[in-house]
This record gives sequence, C-alpha cells and structure tokens, in this order.
Amino acid sequence: MSTMKPLLAAALMGLAGASVLPDSANAAGEAVPLLEKSWPHDGVFGAYDRAAAQRGFQVYREVCSACHGLEFVAFRTLQYLGFSEEEVKAVAAEYTVIDGPDDEGEMFERPARPSDRYPSPYPNANAARAANGGAYPPDLSLMAKARPNGTNYVYSLLLGYSDEPPSDVEIGDGMNYNAYYPGHQIAMAQPLYEDAVEYIDGTPTTLEQHASDVATFLTWTAEPKLEERKGMGLKVMIFLVILTGLFYATKRKIWSDLH
Repeated sequence: MSTMKPLLAAALMGLAGASVLPDSANAAGEAVPLLEKSWPHDGVFGAYDRAAAQRGFQVYREVCSACHGLEFVAFRTLQYLGFSEEEVKAVAAEYTVIDGPDDEGEMFERPARPSDRYPSPYPNANAARAANGGAYPPDLSLMAKARPNGTNYVYSLLLGYSDEPPSDVEIGDGMNYNAYYPGHQIAMAQPLYEDAVEYIDGTPTTLEQHASDVATFLTWTAEPKLEERKGMGLKVMIFLVILTGLFYATKRKIWSDLH
C-alpha cells in the first residue's frame, strides 16, 4: 500500500496541468478525445452514485491523501455521502490541524474536528515541490471543475497510461506516456492498478472501477450542491409553468368582454 501512495500522488498532479483538445490524433503534441462514460449525476434529474463516491473517497483516503489535500472540503460534508456522524468524527480524528493561538500566544496542533477542512499534507508549497521532484501536487477539491468535461477528464487520465507509447511519440527521461495528457508525456507514473485498493463493500477492484470511483468522488468534492441546485432549478421551472398558466388565464378573463 505504501508504494501506491507516491504513485497516485504523482499521477494526480497531472490533473492540474492537462487539457484535452477535440482532435483525434496520436501524434506528439496532439490530444485524443476523452473516454466518454454515462454518469448517474449527468442530466437534469441526475444524482450522485453515493456508493461509488464512498469508494472513491476510500481510494483518496488510502492512497492520494498522502500528497493531495482537499482544501475546500470540510470533514462534516461526508455525511452527505451517507457516512454517519461517528464515522465522520473518526475520519477527522486521523488528521491534525494547526490551531491557536493559545493563552501563551503559541500555535498548536490538535486532532481535526468535523468542522475542519482537510489539511494539506505539506506545510507549504516549497516543501511540496521538494518532496515531489519539483512538481507541485495540486489540491483536488475543484479539480473536476478545473477542466472541461471534468469527470471524464479525471477518468480518462487515470486510464491513459501505457508502457508502450506510439512510435511517433518520444518520451523524455523521467516522463511517462499518457494518451490524454497534452504532449502525451507526464512526469507522474501510473498511479492505479487492479487491486490497488481493496474496497470495503466488496466491489471488484479493477483499474476501470478505481478510475470511475475516483472521478465520481472528485466531481462531488467540486460540486457538492449539484443535486440541490438541480432540485431548485426544477422547482423554478415548475413555478414558471404554473405562473405562465395563471397569466394566460388572467389575460383571457380580462379581455373576454372585448372579443
């Protein structure tokens, strides 16, 4: 498990720097179309697959949290994914945060509480770069919104590694081939493999399943209010339809004597 952490940490760093163009070519410097998958949260009536998001959280917790923070995600929001209050408290207690000052004016460390946000695994950006060969591991809170078609982007990138790049792609020293990264070479090694994480719920641990679950979880961290927003939009549309009907009936009543 310990070897998996730096691998996933390395690869997820690529999420911050990649973009995908609509061209379908394999030549160096050109991008290929993203893998497209139907997600339960897509569409007007879509909702998150909470089981998948929980599995994605497990992958984050066991693997990528060693190098990537979730700066804009509070522990207590995990209850929206179906975790109990006690489970959230237990997860938060695994982390320490800086608090204070105390009565002597000193900052101090304490176990995190549900109201705290996920702390960064590094004290500062320089420390993060020093630990990762000069590359800065990005915060993953909004990663799925930082790129167009973000859910499919995360999913594709995690599945885009290959040990045998096309003959027309020259891979530099210390770089790895990824079909969905601009230029097709990325400094981060392949992060996930089959059986990388043993799911608590017994779901088969294929590479595709890992990638799908991580993509779902990071989409939730980026848009935790997605379902609420869709619900409000639906209510507004229903209200407008009813209001339009009332206006039309009122107009007919007012002008009925003139026709």
